[in-house]
Amino acid sequence: MTNGDQGILYLNRANVEQICKNVDSIAAMRDVFHTHGLKQTILPDEAHLSWVNDQGETVSSLNMPGYLGRTPHVAGTTIINKNICNQGRGLPRVNGLTLLYDDTTVRVKCIMEAAYLSNLRTASVTMLAVNLLQGQPIHCIALIGAGMLGRVHIDLLVKNLPQLQRILIFDLNRKYIEILRNDLAELFQKYQVVLQETATAEEAIFPAQLIIPVTTTTMGYIRFEWLAPGSILVNVSLDDPLPEVVLKATTVIVDDWNLVRSDQKRLLGRMYREGRLIGPDEQSETLSRACRRVDMELGDLVLGTRVGRRSQRDIILVNPSGLSLEDLVLASRVYQKAQEMNVGVWLER
Repeated sequence: MTNGDQGILYLNRANVEQICKNVDSIAAMRDVFHTHGLKQTILPDEAHLSWVNDQGETVSSLNMPGYLGRTPHVAGTTIINKNICNQGRGLPRVNGLTLLYDDTTVRVKCIMEAAYLSNLRTASVTMLAVNLLQGQPIHCIALIGAGMLGRVHIDLLVKNLPQLQRILIFDLNRKYIEILRNDLAELFQKYQVVLQETATAEEAIFPAQLIIPVTTTTMGYIRFEWLAPGSILVNVSLDDPLPEVVLKATTVIVDDWNLVRSDQKRLLGRMYREGRLIGPDEQSETLSRACRRVDMELGDLVLGTRVGRRSQRDIILVNPSGLSLEDLVLASRVYQKAQEMNVGVWLER
């Protein structure tokens, strides 16, 4: 019986979290950027819908389709909906679904909860970037933001950075830090990692070799002078650094330049429209101190066609906008493992 005849496999959040424990998400992200670097993917423009709900809150829905052409072929889309006011209702800020399509019939073969999947693939891209760019061993991480995305980052990084000793964390709402500390106490004890709250973001960032902002801010605040020589700033939430960080960093790396420059709201997209940033292979008559070139994409690093770190003192900025391809490859592995583990519910069409 074909997948189309079986119906549609539905995986809820608990299913997805359970299965992901048996999936190498970092290896999945490496495969994504290997395939994307070889130009064997299709990444259409994202469809972004934003409106004001009946409570006067600005909310949004993002639809991100994608296709990977290497065997096994993967096609589908991820829908991510956001309302930052949901936290006050005791609900997640982000929710969504990932849909996988049968490559032959193009019928939907699987629907799974996407919020945890999205958090895990984001953290896995961060870990992949660290693996590709790390200089000296990482003993100290700065985490700005103590929400769910920060939590997933901690879980993955603690398990994959054997010399990590402490995580310096800052959040405007100290309550979230305490919740995170209590929920992950067993993890910190097992790996002998200390979680230390700081009074400011600067205090967290200054000693760190790896800086990860996971906030909801749209206003930059991270100054270049805060960054230690040799450090890596993975700009997960996209708007936290000031433009000076982009202009002064030794190396600037993006996941997909076309996606970054088409984003009219985020920092790097704004800098491109202001004439302060150009792509890795774009032509420019003059490059001044007020304008710089993005050095490469993550796919270049995975393929080995460009070098990310040239010295131990390089300060590196990684700007991962987030690709639907990441969700889809991870989702396809979750779908395969779900069938092996007999997890999920089959829905009739």
